[in-house]
Amino acid sequence: MADPYPEGGPVARGRKREQFGSRFLSDPSRVFHHNAWDNVEWTEEQAAAAERKVQENSAQRASQEKQVDYEVNAHKYWNDFYKIHENGFFKDRHWLFTEFPELAPSQNQNHLKDLLLENKKDEISGRQNNKDGPGLTAKQPKCSSTGLGHKTQTPPERETVTQKFSHLQICPDQLPGSSATYRILEVGCGVGNTVFPILQTNNDPGLFVYCCDFSSTAVELVQTNSEYDPSRCFAFVHDLCDEDQSYPVPENSIDVIVLIFVLSAIVPDKMQKAINRLSRLLKSGGMMLLRDYGRYDMAQLRFKKGQCLSENFYVRGDGTRVYFFTQDELDTLFTTAGLEKVQNLVDRRLQVNRGRQLTMYRVWIQCKYRKPLLPITT
Repeated sequence: MADPYPEGGPVARGRKREQFGSRFLSDPSRVFHHNAWDNVEWTEEQAAAAERKVQENSAQRASQEKQVDYEVNAHKYWNDFYKIHENGFFKDRHWLFTEFPELAPSQNQNHLKDLLLENKKDEISGRQNNKDGPGLTAKQPKCSSTGLGHKTQTPPERETVTQKFSHLQICPDQLPGSSATYRILEVGCGVGNTVFPILQTNNDPGLFVYCCDFSSTAVELVQTNSEYDPSRCFAFVHDLCDEDQSYPVPENSIDVIVLIFVLSAIVPDKMQKAINRLSRLLKSGGMMLLRDYGRYDMAQLRFKKGQCLSENFYVRGDGTRVYFFTQDELDTLFTTAGLEKVQNLVDRRLQVNRGRQLTMYRVWIQCKYRKPLLPITT
């Protein structure tokens, strides 16, 4: 799943992208001099108007019958979305490594030095407690004839995209990325607009990227991309909300989990359990990174009556759904899952269409939450 409202065009080659919050509109007469402005303060009148608009478009809810359809057939709506747009609708996220240097720590040594030292201490502590080291050896079942034992000669990349790991007995040495020393998992990878920039930018030989999406069509587009490298990446189909479906990695094995415009696509009542499960996959000291829609974003204000499913939760015309968060809501989700806040900020941006002389107010929330470090035992 991915953001159907891209965040802007690519940055010129060779030019480092400025971090969010670095371009300010001090002179309103210059609003059309750039494509976007950061940290735009809303007036009281503008905030009140946004609240009224949400109250108006939320007054009439979609019927219960339609709401059931959107949930039961969610996979169909996302597959249809990617069949229509394939990979031509999206732009690669050039802001990734400015905002989330954790995705390429070898390119951001100074920024991440302390975190990497903490992770190293955690691995030492883990070994002292007979816990898992860097290899994927956590609580794995014995191989059996019903598992992957009869497929040991089949490379992981040849598995079908609809493979369901919840039905498999997987041995550690058969797991893709079993020898990796730095593991990233992106949930809701879409067509790879985060995964491929990571693979291009992060040259760590110990890197392995897992990526999954609810849509089998999206995963197939990732796997058939010319930049897909099975020796460094493994794409698979996964339902974030399915409590009976296992991830193909053990708990306490992932360094970074990425959630970019994906949590907002699921039913609010299922969000907490989804984050709880992801939290268990993180190593001690591992980080969960999120960027998603904020309350009163332009997309929320554009919805019409009858498209609201529940408070701040809507359905688009193509049947895909979206929720609009507050900082407090996300903080509750992450801290309830046992994570510690590193960053939780609102990115209010004014995007400009200079050709059509239009202004568009966007609201996104960016979060970083870390799994607490285990105490070092002597």
